[in-house]
Order: sequence, then structure tokens, then C-alpha cells
Amino acid sequence: MYKLSYTEQAKSDLVAIQRYIIQTSGLPKTGYNFTKKLRNKCKELASIKGIIGRERPEIMKGIRSHPVESYVIFFRYTEDTFEVITIIEGHKDIISHFEMN
Repeated sequence: MYKLSYTEQAKSDLVAIQRYIIQTSGLPKTGYNFTKKLRNKCKELASIKGIIGRERPEIMKGIRSHPVESYVIFFRYTEDTFEVITIIEGHKDIISHFEMN
């Protein structure tokens, strides 16, 4: 099992996703539940032995991804750590997102 770690960007993404869902749905519980689902998926991925996820060399060396509904979790492995880099809505221009950060 890998140690789970979130970058500041990933933490910010989770807050922004929760706010967006609350704003669009008008239901705080819906926003909370969805971000909880994302965090739980990150925990699940970190608990898997071996290396998983789709390699994304077009974005950056060592970056991998895994979809969760309409979002994509981007992560990398560093020694004993599963590091969540960012979480992006899948319909966005992902390459541009990484070029801006």
C-alpha cells in the first residue's frame, strides 16, 4: 500500500469541485458527497499493490490518470507515495491545464 499524498493543487481542486457542485445543484450535501467519492477513490487507488492507471506521457513523464465519472484524477508514484497531482473535469483541455500550471 502506498502512502496517499495530495499536492496543494489537488487540494484546491477538491475545494473548487465541491463549491461548483453546491453552486450548480443548490445542495451542499451533493457537493460534499461527490468530493468524498473522489477522496475515497484516491484512497482506493493508493491501496492497490503495483502500478495502475493510464500513462500520460503527452502531459508529463511519470503522470498517470484514472477517471471518476466526468472527472479525471492525475497522479504519480514517488517511491512509497501515491501523489495526487490534480483533479480535472474530463471535458476540459487537459494539455492546456498542465501547460498553465
